[in-house]
Amino acid sequence: MENRIKNIIGNAGIMGIPGKTRDYGKMIKFSHSIFALPFALSAVVLAWQSHAPSPWDLVWILVAMVSARSAAMGFNRIVDASIDGKNPRTAIREIPSGVLTQKEAVFFVGASGLGFILAAAMLSLTCFFLSFPVLFALCFYSYTKRFTQYCHFYLGFAISLAPVGAWVAVTDTLAPGVVFMAAGLWTWMAGFDILYACQDIDFDREQGLFSLPSSLGPDNAMKVSRMLHVMTMGFFLAMFFAFGMHPVFLFFLAGIGLLLVIEHRLVNPRDLSRINMAFFNINSIVSVTLFLGVLAEVSLR
Repeated sequence: MENRIKNIIGNAGIMGIPGKTRDYGKMIKFSHSIFALPFALSAVVLAWQSHAPSPWDLVWILVAMVSARSAAMGFNRIVDASIDGKNPRTAIREIPSGVLTQKEAVFFVGASGLGFILAAAMLSLTCFFLSFPVLFALCFYSYTKRFTQYCHFYLGFAISLAPVGAWVAVTDTLAPGVVFMAAGLWTWMAGFDILYACQDIDFDREQGLFSLPSSLGPDNAMKVSRMLHVMTMGFFLAMFFAFGMHPVFLFFLAGIGLLLVIEHRLVNPRDLSRINMAFFNINSIVSVTLFLGVLAEVSLR
């Protein structure tokens, strides 16, 4: 009798919900939210000094962040499904491997996009109107590798909208400090995406896809990545002065600089074996370090 009940529930799809949720999470690499989310939270903490958000504002900001990223990543997986299926590195992704169907992915992206627009509307009329161009900008990245080697720069720009959006949601204005933070996120993201793209140089060339590593070669591409990360440190320092931050933030900034040096020590043109360590481990610590630095300086300011 118990097994019969389980079969009925399973056929209704109820028992598959946790597994399907897990599949969606893997498809959009939900764990990678730690790259941009701490920047958005840092903007909220800094904006809090003059514009205290309500608890519901914080909830809707979090919903907006997660929904926007989910929609953009899901859209990318749909657009790139045929390409991913040809690449041994990405063929195991959920759509090309058959774990999720195109229809399921489209439903997920649609629901996430509507969730982002709803969350923006709950924050302010300004956020509601801005949600449409922001969503377009996030999704358009999926096509840039088809026509420009500077797709990494566009990705950095799209992700850098996170702290700006969070700041606008709280203050309904813009400030130089958060622009510098966004610029730091832009160059940081573009820099490590260039490193990550070094894994697919041969594949990109075969498929006619564009990236700096496939165009310039790994040596020159990594030089560009290093230059971008030097710019990242400059933008974060400019943010320090623009916000009039407590000197304690400089200790965290020094830690970020050290992490970026380690990242570039781990990866070189002749040895890409540690690129995942640099991409996932080091970069997640960078974003969290910035957030902790903001928390520390606000508590001492």
